[in-house]
Amino acid sequence: MRLVEMETARQDWKGMLCGCGGSAEHLARDLLRLAGGGSGAEPGQVDLEWHVWSPVVLWEPAPAVASVALAALADDIAPAARARFLELLQCLVAGEGTDAESARRGLDLPELCRNVAAQGLWLLYGEVMANRSLVGAGTAFEILTVVEPDRARLHRVRELAADWLPVCCRTGLCDDDLWALDR
Repeated sequence: MRLVEMETARQDWKGMLCGCGGSAEHLARDLLRLAGGGSGAEPGQVDLEWHVWSPVVLWEPAPAVASVALAALADDIAPAARARFLELLQCLVAGEGTDAESARRGLDLPELCRNVAAQGLWLLYGEVMANRSLVGAGTAFEILTVVEPDRARLHRVRELAADWLPVCCRTGLCDDDLWALDR
């Protein structure tokens, strides 16, 4: 869990406005709890919806949380924590809006989160190809459909991993661009 701790510690959580209206300082503890107590430890129950993301908007801490999620994927954490960080990253890259305060400052939080996630392309490909779980491989693949600019590489990985990807990923239903490649 050292990478998660390191990445969490380098963020200025106190200086960010959380979706709950207060300082995002509590997110550092929440993310560490989500990661669990180390290798094999079970992750804590943490719900970051309405703090970092909602179905409509992302809040200021979202890019920092995306960075911590990538650190978690590179770290030695429990499978349940890995799955939760993948789900969290998926929510962030699929974000559609920016909270009003961040938007006034000219921030495009969904784009910033996608840029952060794109820095972890090989971590995401590793998740797909590791075949640890159908859900994990599928979630990582769906994130890649949003952030991977090399569509031919993504299409090839889809072919290689077809036996363990969910149907939506195998058929291209999770990505319109991939669906167009199959026609």
